[in-house]
Amino acid sequence: MEIKETIGIDVSKATLDASIHSNKRSATFENTEKGMSLLVKWVLANTVHPREMIFFAFEHTGLYSERLSEFLSNNKLPFSIIPGLEIKRSLGISRGKDDRVDAEKIATYAYRLREEIQPSQVAPKEIRTLKKLLSLRERLVRQRAGYKASLKEQKKVFGKEMPKLLLGVQKKMIKELSVQIDAIGTEMEAIISSDREMARKFELLLSIKCIGNQAALHLMVFTEGFTKFKNSRQFASYCGVAPFPNQSGTSLKGRPRISQLANKKMKSLLDMCAKSSIRHNLEIREYYQRRVAMGKNKMSTINIIRNKLLSRVFAVIQRGTPYVNLYGHIT
Repeated sequence: MEIKETIGIDVSKATLDASIHSNKRSATFENTEKGMSLLVKWVLANTVHPREMIFFAFEHTGLYSERLSEFLSNNKLPFSIIPGLEIKRSLGISRGKDDRVDAEKIATYAYRLREEIQPSQVAPKEIRTLKKLLSLRERLVRQRAGYKASLKEQKKVFGKEMPKLLLGVQKKMIKELSVQIDAIGTEMEAIISSDREMARKFELLLSIKCIGNQAALHLMVFTEGFTKFKNSRQFASYCGVAPFPNQSGTSLKGRPRISQLANKKMKSLLDMCAKSSIRHNLEIREYYQRRVAMGKNKMSTINIIRNKLLSRVFAVIQRGTPYVNLYGHIT
């Protein structure tokens, strides 16, 4: 598409601050469906370019920007959700914080990259629901772990003298949290089963040894059903497990490093899958032991295994057939 005008939007909980790049006009609207409709009308009234040549850009702010992306998608208006850090680093040093100025910066950034920027796509409703459920489940699991740890320590300190109420309340909280965690798991399974394509991809993921339910669910969500990333290398970079060169001139010649700009949750899950593979997958265990015996770094070897698993994940999805372990069967 040809972009002639860019609109920067600073999204907050209650308001949308918009700025038109060409004429620097700004306005503020409510972060509601009515406010979004008024924003689009204001843009069309204050620009000379046709609707199809106008591009909207805004930062990802979670729930607050989700409504805006859905509205623009439903109205077939092209837009892009841009990481805030990307905008901040591209526009140099700035001081202070002002929503209208931020909207101008976003509009400027999008205009500079108008020939390269790719429109964002709203993830399917099922994927968005799964993402919210996974987030809620994670919070409940953390709370349950907190109660369990606290109860364990109190039992050590008080022993049989521990007050019954103190013991009973915490046990009830742990039990209730477990019930709700199981309920969320059941609901997620129902969502997966309700969509044939999603269920097919989920089964393909589970065919890979040491990729469990939670890892498979997170892979489905963060890849948006394997539509957001073209290959395993792109997703590895997103997860922070892809090594990048660490060299400059003749003085700096370090070994490749992974970036800290990553999805830490997905990275943690891949780490657990890799370590589980070392314990339970003969092929991976022998590979790990062989590299360590050669004097290779243990963590770099684990990172290679993370990437091996991601390669298998994308391979089974792109091929459309379950993973087949041929190790030990090749003559």
